Amino acid sequence: MADAVFYQIFPDRFARSGKVDLGLRLDTWDEPPTHTGYKGGDLWGVIDKLDYLADLGINALWFNPIFQSASNHRYHTHDYFQVDPLLGGNEAFDAMIEAAHSRNIRVILDGVFNHASRGFFQFSDIAEHQEKSAFIDWFRVREFPIVPYDEDTPATYDAWWGLHALPVLNTDHEAVREFLWKVGTHWIERGADGWRLDVPNEIQTEGFWDEFRSRVRAVNPEAYLTGEIWHEATGWVGAHGPFDGVMNYPQTTATIAYGIGNRIVEEAIVDNNDYFVTPGLNAGAFADRIDWLMDLYGPSERTAMLNLLDSHDTGRIMSMAGGDHELVILCLAVLFTLPGAPCIYYGTEVGLEGGPDPDCRRGFPWDAMDSVPELTTAVKELIALRHATPALRSAEFERIGPMPGPDFGRTYVFARGAGAERVVVAINHADEADVAPVDAKTVAIDATLLWGTATRDADGALKMPPRSIGIWSAP
Repeated sequence: MADAVFYQIFPDRFARSGKVDLGLRLDTWDEPPTHTGYKGGDLWGVIDKLDYLADLGINALWFNPIFQSASNHRYHTHDYFQVDPLLGGNEAFDAMIEAAHSRNIRVILDGVFNHASRGFFQFSDIAEHQEKSAFIDWFRVREFPIVPYDEDTPATYDAWWGLHALPVLNTDHEAVREFLWKVGTHWIERGADGWRLDVPNEIQTEGFWDEFRSRVRAVNPEAYLTGEIWHEATGWVGAHGPFDGVMNYPQTTATIAYGIGNRIVEEAIVDNNDYFVTPGLNAGAFADRIDWLMDLYGPSERTAMLNLLDSHDTGRIMSMAGGDHELVILCLAVLFTLPGAPCIYYGTEVGLEGGPDPDCRRGFPWDAMDSVPELTTAVKELIALRHATPALRSAEFERIGPMPGPDFGRTYVFARGAGAERVVVAINHADEADVAPVDAKTVAIDATLLWGTATRDADGALKMPPRSIGIWSAP
């Protein structure tokens, strides 16, 4: 994970291959996305674009759900053992795994095990036979009859967020647990390299995730497990939890609050109780927030975090920045230089915009690849720098400036690595230039500038132009 650079793919919106001929009625690729329409991206299309991703520097993919479902996002699972026919089915999955692995690209899948769907066979059986169903214990039904499609009245069974379409699985029932654990191992046996687990904190059954980890790791000891936890997650990782890392949303929000700050477009902010990107943070407050995160997790957990700027559940970073690619590059510099595995949401590298769901799930703009060349170049260069610089893939982190205290500062300065591999990173988020005094022992006058536009003056201070970055190697 320390060496991983992830790319998140929303399968319906990444690339059409033209190989899936099911007589589909598809939305136009470039029209605004909706909650219900399909655009027809598929796994064969992903295979066609793997060379593009490898050239970008990507060596790991995270797919939003790919299993059979009656929704374009596929979080409404019908069949956990079948890749959706609209994506090319199991044949396309096997071909995609082989093609990715041949390029040394790992693949993790999205596991939605808290809830299924109205089309899930065991739930359909209950809807058909009501209290006489053989699968009555697979779900928590409070009252019969259940009427899954009558959304004018509350569901009479446990449903995620009260949504009729998402019946919650009863993981206290042994048969349900065994079924889900089998799903977990089946796809690892078939070649997947790990799982991103959807809302794992909502499965309350004691020991469920510990056993999931044990069984998956018995198949592949290198399989990566990460959880969708939006807040601090010390009880979920390392020696105290079942996962290697989690989606590092607290770092996401801090990065946006610093890199974009009060310039953020509020209409692009997702409404989530754990998603705090306002008010903006100055360098001191941001440094304090990062120090808190670094203290939460040990070295191995730091490097296994899945770090991100945006996802299918948030507004896109380009829209939050109001289309200002310089601000996006500032945030990307933070993403690629702090500990943890960076994850790019598909299209970020070419400036794809979008507000909250469903707008953040637009079709990839293959016909407008060169619309923001400065941004695309910055992404490629930052990925290459991370691959080439051991310090940026280490767990070592040291705050250099500003001094502790939230009340001042434009430029955030920190170090990665140790000894001859030490690297110093400085980021000025402000629209004004800044001078950051730094001891010459920290950044020598003759240190090599690896990336960015910052410079050193004769006294050793860092001269930071507006919205600038400087990454220096040890002398």
